[in-house]
Amino acid sequence: MKRLTPEILPQNSQYGNADRCWNQRGIALITVLFLTILMTILGLTMVVSVNSDMFINGYYGSARASYYAADSGLNVGRQYLVNQLKASVSTYACLGWGANAADPNCTNPPLSASPSTVLSNLKSAYGSFSAGHLNSGAAGSSWPSSFIITDTANCTNSFAAAAGSPTITNNTVNGSSLVTKYVFSYNYTLCSIGTGTALQRAAAKESGTLMISVSSQDIPPPTFAGYGAFIDNYAPCYAPLVPGTFSGPTFTNGAWQVSNGGPFIFTDPVGQHQANIDYWIGGNCNPSTASSYPGVNVTFQQGLKLGQAAIPLPTSSYNQLWAAVDGYGCGETGNATCGSTATPAAPSNAQLNANLRDINGNPYPTGGASSGVFLPYSGSTFGTATATGSGLTAGYGGGVYVQGNASILLTPGTDSNNNPTQIYTITQGTTVTTITTNQAANTTTFKVGNTTKTLTGIPSNLISNPGSLTASTMIYVNGTITGLSGPGQGKPAIQSNTMMTIAGSGDINITGDVLYTVEPVSVNTADTIVNPSYTASALNTLGVYTSSGNIILASPYSNQNLEVDGSLAAVGATTANGGHCTSSNCGFLVNGSINTFTNVGGQIQSNIFGANMSTQNTYFDRRFTAWTAPGGGSFSPPWFPSIVNGGSYTPQAPVIQASQQRTSWAWIATQ
Repeated sequence: MKRLTPEILPQNSQYGNADRCWNQRGIALITVLFLTILMTILGLTMVVSVNSDMFINGYYGSARASYYAADSGLNVGRQYLVNQLKASVSTYACLGWGANAADPNCTNPPLSASPSTVLSNLKSAYGSFSAGHLNSGAAGSSWPSSFIITDTANCTNSFAAAAGSPTITNNTVNGSSLVTKYVFSYNYTLCSIGTGTALQRAAAKESGTLMISVSSQDIPPPTFAGYGAFIDNYAPCYAPLVPGTFSGPTFTNGAWQVSNGGPFIFTDPVGQHQANIDYWIGGNCNPSTASSYPGVNVTFQQGLKLGQAAIPLPTSSYNQLWAAVDGYGCGETGNATCGSTATPAAPSNAQLNANLRDINGNPYPTGGASSGVFLPYSGSTFGTATATGSGLTAGYGGGVYVQGNASILLTPGTDSNNNPTQIYTITQGTTVTTITTNQAANTTTFKVGNTTKTLTGIPSNLISNPGSLTASTMIYVNGTITGLSGPGQGKPAIQSNTMMTIAGSGDINITGDVLYTVEPVSVNTADTIVNPSYTASALNTLGVYTSSGNIILASPYSNQNLEVDGSLAAVGATTANGGHCTSSNCGFLVNGSINTFTNVGGQIQSNIFGANMSTQNTYFDRRFTAWTAPGGGSFSPPWFPSIVNGGSYTPQAPVIQASQQRTSWAWIATQ
């Protein structure tokens, strides 16, 4: 048998592998081509997707820029209107404006802009997209966009003075009635079209009111009720105030003094006559002209003004005495009826005899009286026609005249028809007199013991708004008020529609809470007005005033707290200046001790004294600066001591403030 050699087997195996490799040629090329095509498709898809996203983003970016440009156009247009108005305000220094202004440059309203001209200037300034570019200056690298202010079929630009504009505030300055504040109001509608980089357009419309307030500077309020705190004699480096929050305008003819025992927070303008304010550190007084001092925690939220003109003080309470008799008063400068044109004088016994009657209709004695309660009435009518030269009209008078020391209890009440009444209970020894005023019935009820007399008419302030009488009551005590209080702690004493001032020739002792039926402010440092409208329900107003005595506070309650709502004034000229104030009177004292004393109103005093009191809260009654009384002037307690005829106030450029109230805003269709 023939054998195979070993060499033949390897040769046959090599030939078999070669055959298989030949059959697989070209697969790699096909795979590479397939992958190349796939990658190409994916790349094209990505390019298309990116381009679409860029196109969409660009479109929406341009559209968004158009919207923003349109809205920016409204903001720019509104500010342009404000700037044009403010630029037209005369910055000539005036104490006030109006017909009584001595300076002829101050007789006309200080804002002269014509609304139609201002609007025309706006449309001309921004009537093209090139003028309304928003990517210039500091915004040069921002998205390119612009706007125009123009009328469209869907929107018409307008700008006009609002009805009743301007509103004015009158004050007495150096003896003359001047306009010390104007508020100019303008209603507007603005139409803006914005555009981005492409052809997209967006339009917006806004309506509202612009207000420009122009106020004279450094003018004291017309009455001392305009101060949350006033101190006449506060000698430099005398003693620091008790720390706390002080609301309402504050002023001293001396120097304010604060310490490192604060904080001291003044929420309203602070002024003083002295050139330096005093900062106390560790018992050392440091006079300074700065509004801050290292180590002293004090904040003047509306500024500190030093070296201001001193505020002149009333010399007497004769104005209030006369007001109780005839409803007019003397004013602080007197008149022919009550003495002279320069200095007011008390009514003579003959004048009191001609005007006042007791409960039995007997005239005030020509020889004078030691005590008694007298009203100005004739027959059955409150008021008298026999007043000599004061212009008193039958049926009207100012209030109640009390001869001799007396205590007064104030109580709100109602009649049989549930109409509000105010009750005054006056006690002199064993004699109790009750006076009840009823505005709804137009009656004043006079009662002593078992004798009652009902009079037609009510006490009225004839000078507040001639021809339109304002119900007001003056209680004048020619003596010491031994007690003034309401019906109890926390109980209302003053009816919601009652305005009154209680004045005395001597000390006034407040011996219990005297509260309003409706509080005029919220009891906090912001002092938000609860009753913002000049309505009967918001007219509860009390003034307490002595020009020669002290206001002495005493708490009869177990917690030793006391609250008095109203503006409290113990202020008058010193004896050196013809007045009655010495270093020991015309200030506030405490009989015994008080834990917390709360005053909703203000405190005005000639002298500052130490008091046995743990806490004192004074919440300024902002009606005394925010409201305008009927007939002009600031709202205040009736016949409250005024600031007139004294001091030469140096005028400064007016304060100009702008504000806005937007009432509507919307996108509109473009044309």
